Amino acid sequence: MGTPSKTRNIGIFAHIDAGKTTVTERILFYTGRTHRMGDVDHGTTVMDWMPQERERGITIVSAATTCEWKSTRINIIDTPGHVDFTAEVERSLRVLDGGVGVFCAVGGVEPQTETVWRQAQKYSVPALAFVNKLDRQGADFHRVLQMMKDILGEIPLPVMLPVGQGSDFKGVIDVLEQKALYFDLESLGTKYSAEEIPEELKDEAAAALEKIKETVAELDDGAMERYFAGELENEEIISLIRRGTIERVFIPVLCGAALRNVGVQKLLDAIIQWLPAPEELPSVTGIKPNGKEETRERTSSEPFTALVFKIQTDVHLGRLAYLRVYSGTAKDGQPVFNNRTGKKERLTRLVMMHADKRIHLDSIAEGDIAAAGMKNAATGDTLTELGKPLTLETIHFVDPVMEMAIEPASTSDEKKLEDALNEFTSEDPSLKVGVDRETGQTLIRGMGELHLEIVVDRMKREKKLDVRTGRPQVSYRESVSSTGRGEDSFERLIAGKGNFGNACVEVRPYQSGVKFSSEADNLSNQFLDAVKNGVMGSVSAGVLAGYPLDGVEIVLVSAKVHETDSTELGYSSSAAIALRKALQNASPVIREPIMKVDIVTPVDYMGDVIGDVNSRRGTVVSIDSRGEAQAVVANIPLAELFGYTSTLRSLSQGRAGYTMQFSEYSRVPLNVQKKLLDKMGIKY
Repeated sequence: MGTPSKTRNIGIFAHIDAGKTTVTERILFYTGRTHRMGDVDHGTTVMDWMPQERERGITIVSAATTCEWKSTRINIIDTPGHVDFTAEVERSLRVLDGGVGVFCAVGGVEPQTETVWRQAQKYSVPALAFVNKLDRQGADFHRVLQMMKDILGEIPLPVMLPVGQGSDFKGVIDVLEQKALYFDLESLGTKYSAEEIPEELKDEAAAALEKIKETVAELDDGAMERYFAGELENEEIISLIRRGTIERVFIPVLCGAALRNVGVQKLLDAIIQWLPAPEELPSVTGIKPNGKEETRERTSSEPFTALVFKIQTDVHLGRLAYLRVYSGTAKDGQPVFNNRTGKKERLTRLVMMHADKRIHLDSIAEGDIAAAGMKNAATGDTLTELGKPLTLETIHFVDPVMEMAIEPASTSDEKKLEDALNEFTSEDPSLKVGVDRETGQTLIRGMGELHLEIVVDRMKREKKLDVRTGRPQVSYRESVSSTGRGEDSFERLIAGKGNFGNACVEVRPYQSGVKFSSEADNLSNQFLDAVKNGVMGSVSAGVLAGYPLDGVEIVLVSAKVHETDSTELGYSSSAAIALRKALQNASPVIREPIMKVDIVTPVDYMGDVIGDVNSRRGTVVSIDSRGEAQAVVANIPLAELFGYTSTLRSLSQGRAGYTMQFSEYSRVPLNVQKKLLDKMGIKY
């Protein structure tokens, strides 16, 4: 499919509405992948191919495509900007070699940009920044650079500057070439002219070039000497920018206006010049079945190693697993080993995807992103050559914070609903299915109202399933407010054989999640595992209202051993009951999801907006000016945010907007907890 050195695997990520999909559409047009430009507003984009995406003008699933620029193949994943689909971004970043962050010149570093940027930092993904929408009123290129420093903690390195901003925006300055570029709008930006920099911008352009030289010279002693001698050539500067980008020392910043076709070809040049080829990145390390680490070089001569980062059901090809190949090669139809299931599986129907279209492949090799028909693969699975097992680090997803009851309108459709939910949950790891313990209803759990709404919409359209749903509900958790102990002994004769187990368990408040540890040193590993299984098998339902546990540390303090009758059943059973006793003795409490809400509002409505935040048990974290508007960041319980969209519209005459993302689980105030339990008929 192409040599690794001539391949770039990149993602394009940004806050909702920063113009990310438009940038991708322009890239496809200029590289000859498409012959007309798609438009988000008219629902004609290639990358947003789902009907739900076209109607809402947002990206929901990360679409993969391939194009070519200057003899280099670029595999692109266009990721969603909406926080409800953050799992799509997480899995894409896990397998990418480089990224392009698109920033709105007016909004700057917005909340979802920050979230995704932190994910990119976690995976050490080298990145470029493209400041888009410079033609919009209120655009401020230098403010965006300052926000990148202050909020993201990055060192931005402007390699392009705008010629004018807002209604005065005319073109861009190539700082390295010291030329002003003006794009011909008649040819849709395919042609542009390089001219002298306008007099009033010459000093700024010269200072920017000096800044680049000074920054890159620090990477290399020889370059530093040449810089002081005034002998640092452009060729060396470009190569040092590449090195600094790959090492994440700084972020090259480009700029333009994608909708007006300005600056995108320069972005393509930068992707090839400065983002890494697969072979330039560190080797991949995984764990062998014996628990030892093994490293594999990113070459085709190493054993085949690939990570499944996405499952999607294709109308024509059935269930497809998207793969990122890290080493080795594999042919269409070749059997490979799935390290999670411990079984072999065949790579059938190998294809390269272009959004929802596909091109058949005979083989795949190191650096490729492709899809293959696979029945049993799941997101996060490692596939390797037979006899050469290795498990790479999997992909971690945030737990859902909202749930909704769902049932088929007709009882004859129960099996169809079950099959559809199985398919959707295998595609989307942040969607979970459970059962309400009291009513027996099926519950779907997701990242927000929009997430659940899309799932229900897909049921109706794709599966022709008529479903009834309850109101979305908050997914609460249970924790403890003090330390508590519980002990239990299990002694039972089963089929004539004695079964014994004893466990004393202590629970303590913990930051988040559930942690298990043991202070008992008289148990064999076999019985200790049984205790752990008994405890962890019980964390899905607390003692107060049956919500899953969160923010609890569980410690096995001591255990008694019987000479002849100790069994795994005895220890798992006694540990589960001891845990429940300990929870009851530790003043159980309910925790609720708190959302970080970013509200952008005209100044006139600030008082009303903040008053409303306070009435929702919210706390204001910060207030900043964003162009001519004000940005209010607040922490608000999810339970208080139902219907917030329409309230905010009416408070601001439709001029304010907001985005939210999960922040943490926090203890519910006692008066709210009492109301919750009263509603459930639980005396506390």
